[in-house]
Amino acid sequence: MLITSPINEKIKHARRVRDGREPGLIFIEGERLVEEALQSQLELIASFHTPDPDPRSEKIIAELQLRNCPVYLTAEPVLATLADTVNTQGLIVLAERPAFTAEQLFSPPMLNDKILIVCLEAVQDPGNFGTIVRTAEAAGATGVLATKGSVDPFAPKTLRSSMGSAFRLPVAEKVDPGVMFALARAAGIKVVSASADAEIIYSDYDWLQPTLVIFGNEGRGVGEELSERCDARLRIPLCAPVESINVAAAAAVFLFEAARQRQWNTDETD
Repeated sequence: MLITSPINEKIKHARRVRDGREPGLIFIEGERLVEEALQSQLELIASFHTPDPDPRSEKIIAELQLRNCPVYLTAEPVLATLADTVNTQGLIVLAERPAFTAEQLFSPPMLNDKILIVCLEAVQDPGNFGTIVRTAEAAGATGVLATKGSVDPFAPKTLRSSMGSAFRLPVAEKVDPGVMFALARAAGIKVVSASADAEIIYSDYDWLQPTLVIFGNEGRGVGEELSERCDARLRIPLCAPVESINVAAAAAVFLFEAARQRQWNTDETD
């Protein structure tokens, strides 16, 4: 049956999910992101697609049906009222929200000598947050923690920026900094932060040791309270007159230096 009304109950429910008003569910839009969701084995709740899907979407829809996900044929104007993008690809899925706690990120099997956890303190831009999650996965990080005040890691714009990495890399939300530091200390994990005025250059830090690295808010950086509790503060040397760079760019610099040191150490011991 074709859904032709934007006030259809299923459409209204999906719109609440899109707007973050249905705890426990997330809104996934577009072929690429839905494919990532299928590969990540998320629990799928419902899907909506327009008539005459292209071959790629047809294949995805067939896979959704094999996964017993309810599939609703939806008129294009109706789907347009639901979409979070300007030019929708005509495919939307609702799924259960991945849920991790800070304690899980510091517990076996995630806790090992390769542990590299990223903490985002009140990072508010969806593009920055999602890009850092994607970068963290690419660099071999074991998880991401977000303190209260950070953007929703699973909001539609954040998910598009993470390009599916948030489906795979453990992300814990609204983490209390005190709990985070206590867990890190108990596990013997060093805590470092990014700071423009730090004495230690990021590449001089020993990234071979288990580490939690904190990146701060776009406007003020890492807060003083957190910074003072860290084992080390690290900076990226910048050419004058530039005083700072985007938090996502800084995270990429730090994390791939960690990846470089760890890969070099692996090569040396092979």
